[in-house]
Amino acid sequence: MRVHSHDSSAEELTSEIVRYAIERVRLDPPPLDGPLTPEELRRLAGDTITEQGIGGREAMRIYEEVLAPACISVDHPKHLSFVPTAPTEAAVLFDLVVGASSICATSWLEGAGAIFAENEALRWIADLAGLPARTGGTFVSGGTAGNLSALVAARWEWRRRTSPDNDRRRGLIVAGDSAHSSVAQAAQVLDADVVDVPTESSGTMRGEALAATLAELPSTERQRLFAVIATAGTTNSGSIDELDAVADAAAEHDTWLHVDAAYGGAALVAPSARRAFVGIERADSLIVDPHKWLFAPFDACALLYRDPSIARSAHTQHAGYLDVLHSGDPATEPWNASDYAHHLTRRARGLPFWFSLATYGTAAYADAVETTLRVTRAAAQMLTDAPHTELLFEPQLSIVLFRRTGWRPADYQRWSDRELAAGRAFVTPTSWHGEVLLRLCIVNPSTTTEHIAEIIESLDGDG
Repeated sequence: MRVHSHDSSAEELTSEIVRYAIERVRLDPPPLDGPLTPEELRRLAGDTITEQGIGGREAMRIYEEVLAPACISVDHPKHLSFVPTAPTEAAVLFDLVVGASSICATSWLEGAGAIFAENEALRWIADLAGLPARTGGTFVSGGTAGNLSALVAARWEWRRRTSPDNDRRRGLIVAGDSAHSSVAQAAQVLDADVVDVPTESSGTMRGEALAATLAELPSTERQRLFAVIATAGTTNSGSIDELDAVADAAAEHDTWLHVDAAYGGAALVAPSARRAFVGIERADSLIVDPHKWLFAPFDACALLYRDPSIARSAHTQHAGYLDVLHSGDPATEPWNASDYAHHLTRRARGLPFWFSLATYGTAAYADAVETTLRVTRAAAQMLTDAPHTELLFEPQLSIVLFRRTGWRPADYQRWSDRELAAGRAFVTPTSWHGEVLLRLCIVNPSTTTEHIAEIIESLDGDG
């Protein structure tokens, strides 16, 4: 049964939706907007789910006038908190196509064309990282899902290669103490333990520190080790672990190396940053989130495996109704995207990224990332020069940590709240080694040095 709006034709509703989408994607800049309380939203929106329905046009009006303005625009050029995104016009509009196309991208049988295109985009990322031709994977929702799925494959391979007793043994992961919070979450889901490696003041894990941590593990603990995690662009500071030396230490212990490049991996496309990633080509698994710094809409994480057959063995689901999807012969097995992560049903979330790459070309991506890196370097210099701010350390990628001299935590929060309420900027405090300070994450090519200067100037006053 098709459900149609009761107060307008499907064509009119389509026109309303497309009009809004086109107008929204072309706003330059978009409004920053901000959250409302549940009580405010209830008063403004009224009852939206009713027995007879309110009609598509009214639902669209409520979204446009009430709900959308209560969401912060992640593509605003002065949205510099967390890791924002700045999807291209082509990617956003093609996301409408993906939704309208009713594609299930679970298996090759159902979504061959979509999976083929997604694999083209995955291959581009694999080539940037220098991974071998057999590398492959899938798109998942984000870095948390990507890290978990990679670690499931790593643990499966550890158990396959080692003692049968390990099928019942709790595994062990080693990672830098600045690794993403999803690593601890994945360990919790996997019922595994995590050993933290001390990192430098900038958050970088050195190979020497990793080697020392591994050497200090008792033999019984080393037997539990199934993965070493390196981070190529930590979320809080943008630091990159010493990848080549980390890979050496992992190889010495014959251990799976997973590289979390969810944020930082985008910089592989920028010639000025490429040298910082030496060693990434040695990863057994790798994640990069195009929705962070490769201008795709939420949600899309590229998950890649050096040897996809390991991931397929770890993740393939078996059921009578799924037998038709599997030939039984790995040489002729179709590329079912569901076989490479902890999912089954999936949307073709990599297609908007593929469409954008195909539309603009990879050179445009390199230029856009280089633009954000130049703005970041300029921001670091301006923060150094300003009398009321102190840069913590030179940024490796596009994240800048700094303090406003003389401020206490409450001052930072008051300033942040005031800037958001005024629609000027969204910059939230963070903590670094117990100190509250400020962080800028610059991934939007529309962010300019003038925007940064405005933020710095606004800090020259009472919190």
